[in-house]
Amino acid sequence: MTDSRHGTDKAATAPGAKGPDELREQIERTRNRLGDTVEELAAKADVKGRAKARAADLRDRAGAMTVQLRSGAAHVGHRAQDRAALKARNAPDALGQPLDGAVRTVRRNARPLLFAGAAGAAVLAAGLLLNRRRAHC
Repeated sequence: MTDSRHGTDKAATAPGAKGPDELREQIERTRNRLGDTVEELAAKADVKGRAKARAADLRDRAGAMTVQLRSGAAHVGHRAQDRAALKARNAPDALGQPLDGAVRTVRRNARPLLFAGAAGAAVLAAGLLLNRRRAHC
């Protein structure tokens, strides 16, 4: 494509180029842009590479979640263990309280309980004697 008026090649001088040096710079910039575009297209076309990167990302996230879950489970386990230990320490006190109350009641009412026990024993002895006599007859 030559310009009939000047005899120059239009493709050689791009619009805006003021000389051969500027034209070389424009060509270099265009090559760089094309190179970047080609790299982007190649990355998009690399399905295997993208799948590997995605798998690595998911593996990292799963590992982080595992660590977080284990940490939470350990925390809950420690809390449960602490509660169980506290209840175990307080258990003898809880068992002793009703017994202490019964002992106090017996000490306060010793005579009436002694008479009631003696009367119960007498009734039991009388019942056993009657059963023996009936068995021998």
